[in-house]
Amino acid sequence: MARRVPVKPCWQKRLPAKRKCLSLPFRALTLLKCSSVSVHLVCAICLNRPRRRPPCIIFIDEIDAVGRQRGAGLGGGHDEREQTLNQMLVEMDGFEGNEGIIVIAATNRPDVLDPALLRPGRFDRQVVVGLPDVRGREQILKVHMRRVPLATDIDAAIIARGTPGFSGADLANLVNEAALFAARSNKRVVSMVEFEKAKDKIMMGAERRSMVMTEAQKESTAYHEAGHAIIGRLVPEHDPVHKVTIIPRGRALGVTFFLPEGDAISASRQKLESQISTLYGGRLAEEIIYGVEHVSTGASNDIKVATNLARNMVTQWGFSEKLGPLLYAEEDGEVFLGRSVAKAKHMSDETARIIDQEVKHLIDTNYQRARQILGENMDILHAMKDALMKYETIDAPQIDDLMARREVRPPAGWEDPGTSSNSDNNGTPKAPRPVDEPRTPNPGNTMSEQFDK
Repeated sequence: MARRVPVKPCWQKRLPAKRKCLSLPFRALTLLKCSSVSVHLVCAICLNRPRRRPPCIIFIDEIDAVGRQRGAGLGGGHDEREQTLNQMLVEMDGFEGNEGIIVIAATNRPDVLDPALLRPGRFDRQVVVGLPDVRGREQILKVHMRRVPLATDIDAAIIARGTPGFSGADLANLVNEAALFAARSNKRVVSMVEFEKAKDKIMMGAERRSMVMTEAQKESTAYHEAGHAIIGRLVPEHDPVHKVTIIPRGRALGVTFFLPEGDAISASRQKLESQISTLYGGRLAEEIIYGVEHVSTGASNDIKVATNLARNMVTQWGFSEKLGPLLYAEEDGEVFLGRSVAKAKHMSDETARIIDQEVKHLIDTNYQRARQILGENMDILHAMKDALMKYETIDAPQIDDLMARREVRPPAGWEDPGTSSNSDNNGTPKAPRPVDEPRTPNPGNTMSEQFDK
């Protein structure tokens, strides 16, 4: 069973491809044109026919469509899906170990499958196909790069290191988008510049340069994103800042993107708390600059993500001293997944009240930490705002200059010699004045967006 969404289609393509190479007979069947009365009959025919022509392989895609857990649900015991599942179980029990028949199924939702499907003698061997690691991403990129002309500066290993969490489909889309960017620029080959643009589009959304924003809105967005970036740089165990932009992308007015240095396996409590502080950095920057009365709704998504993160820390990951390492999360059983219609209560009202208190304590603690960090680095906040107003997008090198209170170098490819409110005669933002050195707390795939609400 393929467990993850991104790579399951490769099984669907690989089996017919192997069959074609070996000149083996192949037949595909869909149940879409069958009436509800005959679906389970067709299922019986499909599983019986291979017995007459062994050896063979039966591949069932999206097995969860008929193999979901039987229960109360809304269809009752006479649901057609349950009858089809019962017929499938009966037919699979009839296969002998020496018949030469292999049954393979693929699904993105193994958690909703009926336990009877996974018992010995049926689908008792599971293959979990996860997201590719850095070596896997490099090999996948090389396969897709064969179809496009590449510049000499292309290095698949560098691109693979900069795309953690990408699936095979994402990497194929990355190559296609880079080729489109090169074609729009009338280039004969695809360079690293196009791959960087394609990666930004996939990660942060397409640019909406046609959206008209006033100078006041741009300034507010610049302060908001600068707050995220500064907190993310100064809290421990946080992913490095990859890019900050005030160009509207997707539904967001601005984006601060943090790119992990490697494939994340787990996260410590310190890292999670640093993420909460960073998520509130944008709202705090607006509050400090404009006052509480003029804080915008742009932090709505940040608040949602931070609250869910804090609640998971308390109820699922055991990071509460009062509640201890116990699971307090509600059971995730939807009616339409074949689970029970009724919902049982797993905690008392007093426990629910303590959970709310612990969540609020986590939020308040990291909110105040972020406020203190921004208060000690106001000069960097103003300088980063000026750089964003001038360049609209700044990368890690410009952020390094700002955090070190150096003169900000122009981004790669930037040519407009415009002026800024805090710039010298050449139009380059000045380095922030060293009022106080930035204070970093004890050392120890996040993206913050300001949404247009």
